[in-house]
Amino acid sequence: MAEPTTLLEPRPAAAPARAPASRSLALGLLRTARPRQWLKNVLVVAAPASAGELFSVRALTQLPLVFVLFTACAAAVYLVNDALDAEADRAHPVKRHRPVAAGQVPVPVAYAVGGTLAVLAPTAAVWLCSPYTSALLAAYLGLQLAYCVSLKHVLVVDLVVVTTGFLMRAMIGGPALGIPLSRWFLITTGFGALFMVAAKRYSEAVQMAGKGGATRVLLTEYTTGYLRFVWQLAAGVAVLGYCLWALEGDGTPGTGLLPWRQLSVVAFVLAVLRYAVFADRGTAGEPEDVVLRDRALALIAVVWLAMYGLAVADW
Repeated sequence: MAEPTTLLEPRPAAAPARAPASRSLALGLLRTARPRQWLKNVLVVAAPASAGELFSVRALTQLPLVFVLFTACAAAVYLVNDALDAEADRAHPVKRHRPVAAGQVPVPVAYAVGGTLAVLAPTAAVWLCSPYTSALLAAYLGLQLAYCVSLKHVLVVDLVVVTTGFLMRAMIGGPALGIPLSRWFLITTGFGALFMVAAKRYSEAVQMAGKGGATRVLLTEYTTGYLRFVWQLAAGVAVLGYCLWALEGDGTPGTGLLPWRQLSVVAFVLAVLRYAVFADRGTAGEPEDVVLRDRALALIAVVWLAMYGLAVADW
């Protein structure tokens, strides 16, 4: 005898509750903005700190605004970059988990939010900071967006553009507060940034050697020998520029307890040598990760900052 049938079919088990789509989208946009990279934007204090103006009333009110505006510009670049690279990122074992590549953030939304931030940040800078700050933010956006579209595929130019991004971060505090930038500041900061950028590229090239499927095709056109030459040259010029700043004087003795300006050279050189250990091993990834993960390097950096601060304050 056949089993009796019921008029009502059993209801399927309830699907597990999912986070609201809007919350998922917001989290995806936040992840795409790279919160871990925001640490780089602390460089906006570099120019005021080198001029001894870090704790002035104007600096304390303007620098937080500059930090937020630069972070918005950087987030705009990351959003546009991930939208452009969505297809390529889906083929990468790690980058395929990025929100845009994974579909958590639709490509049109990434373009729209990135474009909105790119317009709002320089516009707000005109009213909240100065026209010079706005111009520098606009120049940063134009250069970085050009990098995302085409310049990242051009040998050597890609290194220069990424280095310029770091340099602009360090420079922007000067125009925001009306502080002139010294030639030694620009030389040391520029070549110091090139040192870290080339070291990161060198590490990527070493780790990629013998492996296929890389999405950064340009790395295959560099040789590890060339990238090693670049970071070694940049490190040498950065150290030379810093030494010339430290030894430069007007012939009058300082009023500080010790010659902090000259003594800071020791800590600066030690920091470069310690960072070069990781570059030589091919393990120099993101600069902030290298500094924060190595206690010795972090300690040297703190000592250098203390000496540099005492030199600027002439204590």
